[in-house]
Amino acid sequence: MKSSMLKEKPHEMRSNAIKKGVDRAPHRSLLHAVGLEKEDFEKPFIAVVNSYTSIVPGHIHLNSLAEEVSRGIRDEGGVPFVFNTIAVCDGLAMNHEGMKYSLPSREVIADSIEIMLSAHMFDAAVFISSCDKIVPGHLLAAARLNLPSIFVTGGPMYPGVFKGRRIDLVSVFEVLGEYHEGKFTLEELREFERAACPGAGSCAGLFTANTMACLVEAMGLSLPNMAATHALDEKKKRLAYDSGRRIVGLWREGLKFKDVVKRENLINAIIIDNALGGSTNTVLHISALAKEAGYDLSLQVFDEISRRVPTLVLIRPSGESFMIDFYNAGGIPSLLKMLRKYIYLDAMTVTGKPLRELVETFPEPQGSLIRPPENPYRSEGGIAILRGSLAPEGAVIKLAGTPMQLRTFRGRARVFDSEEEVVKALEKEDFEENTVVVVRYEGLLGGPGMREMLMPTSLIVGRSLVEKVALVTDGRFSGGTKGIAIGHVSPEAFLGGPIALVKDGDEILIDVPGRRLDLLVDEDELQERRRKWTPVVKKIESKFLNKLRDNRFFL
Repeated sequence: MKSSMLKEKPHEMRSNAIKKGVDRAPHRSLLHAVGLEKEDFEKPFIAVVNSYTSIVPGHIHLNSLAEEVSRGIRDEGGVPFVFNTIAVCDGLAMNHEGMKYSLPSREVIADSIEIMLSAHMFDAAVFISSCDKIVPGHLLAAARLNLPSIFVTGGPMYPGVFKGRRIDLVSVFEVLGEYHEGKFTLEELREFERAACPGAGSCAGLFTANTMACLVEAMGLSLPNMAATHALDEKKKRLAYDSGRRIVGLWREGLKFKDVVKRENLINAIIIDNALGGSTNTVLHISALAKEAGYDLSLQVFDEISRRVPTLVLIRPSGESFMIDFYNAGGIPSLLKMLRKYIYLDAMTVTGKPLRELVETFPEPQGSLIRPPENPYRSEGGIAILRGSLAPEGAVIKLAGTPMQLRTFRGRARVFDSEEEVVKALEKEDFEENTVVVVRYEGLLGGPGMREMLMPTSLIVGRSLVEKVALVTDGRFSGGTKGIAIGHVSPEAFLGGPIALVKDGDEILIDVPGRRLDLLVDEDELQERRRKWTPVVKKIESKFLNKLRDNRFFL
């Protein structure tokens, strides 16, 4: 797998700091206690960073992958050491106070990995992760430490089946709207919820977890076919084993994280994201990764790419296909082959080969799910950046989930200062046509924590309000969101952004072709409102979240 372009470098080991020399006798004594023999001190120490937990479906099988990774490391001449990171399940944290901890957990994960890799002076690392903030947390740590690194993403869950219909977790959120409309009985709801998630893996559609796995592969950080190979497919174990062997090769070749991930790799990830119509959360994560790796990726870059890269795949929530269909169509390798005129082919990968060499070996797509650029689902990509008087510093919309006929939407505002308020209204109240629901004080500081809000958008879908109601927030949305949903409105309300000044009945214009989000209120009136404005400060007891609000964490 090693490219002829690469030359083996001397086997310099960071781990010598804890195992070489007379003065390290105490250290070696401790290492003997965990099972090492004398000959192991001549081998590289490889961290196996495992996000296993028994409460998150995307993670319940990761110990078996860690075992395969460790076996591959041993067979290739390294010494594996496994440790765990935390993992928040966004589905379980949804629509209550727990979601305030989800996005900040990304930083805790990155920090904890930095602590472990630095305190124990590991030579290289395999990152085994799944789900929404855990994969990004591992990415940030890998960029920060800049060791030889390879990623093993846990893989998708298979879809569930209800009365012959394939379903997933987001289906359950959406059917709640039908239940509140009286279209679903409680017994049917119970049967539906029992069928939706049949076992291990990240939720079966192209939500944030699977989007991030796809982007990791597109960046060249995992072996080909890793992202779409399902959690319980035996091929996933083979990929884990091969990754364990390959990390030792990366160490021998001296190929570190930043030798693989250049700006071009990040651009390739954004291109794939747009072609897939993936989650808007990726804008947060790829921007943070770029910053950690030392590259400038402005929001404008995301929008420029979305204007020129067509949407070639539609997977739930944007379409009716699932990740298993994408896998059967060829997954990321076949999509990269279809996009070879758009991507940077000289980008390096953890195989030791540039993408150009790999693409030549990738299969053509099977079936019709992955379309050619000449016949796309949409001529633009799946994500767009909007600016305007309501979002001077930008906002994000998922185009892939927005009906084409609603790319321009003008409506009257209904304003809510929390997710709880809007959910209560969407469950019980009628909403007039051409309503723009504004949910504010859910940003990073105002929330605090920038909660992901799948419940409001799912209720809009379930109550058949998609073509009548738009949703605008300084919070963020799940990768399972569809409809006219605009998030990350900046500046957030807590910091005095224009979204804090909106009143019920104000007109708001959403102009996707023009990339505008405007509050149609006279400037003099807005200035008067600003003079009277005071922020809504939500009381929080959590010491952790108070650190966030005090600007001492995450920003």
